[in-house]
Amino acid sequence: MPTPQAARDLSVKKCVPCEGGVPKYSATEAEAQVAAMPAWRLTNDGTRIRRDWTLRNFRECIKLINTVGALAEREQHHPDLHLEGYRCVWIEIYTHAIGGLSENDFILAAKIDTAAPVVATNSESASLPQA
Repeated sequence: MPTPQAARDLSVKKCVPCEGGVPKYSATEAEAQVAAMPAWRLTNDGTRIRRDWTLRNFRECIKLINTVGALAEREQHHPDLHLEGYRCVWIEIYTHAIGGLSENDFILAAKIDTAAPVVATNSESASLPQA
């Protein structure tokens, strides 16, 4: 069982290409790792992680999506990006090739956390850092 890693340790790692053959995190492993990343939560019976934002306006939502999209391209690990209404963004991450969670998912989540607003719930508003 992998030992849960701190987000700061994950954020300096690089996603590795996965075409399958990598074991999925078990429910226990996923729960332990997501506990170290409080902005994220498990979804889809523990096979995905999700983070939500409510931003000030549509422009900030697009900026967040573009920032995460560029990061995902650099890492070659692509999350599901969602924009609802004009202020709500949510991102869901899992390793498509294995249909569950791998270390890559938590690496990408940690990197998103460094580039994204601190507030991570639909009930609070957030602001993107000024570039």
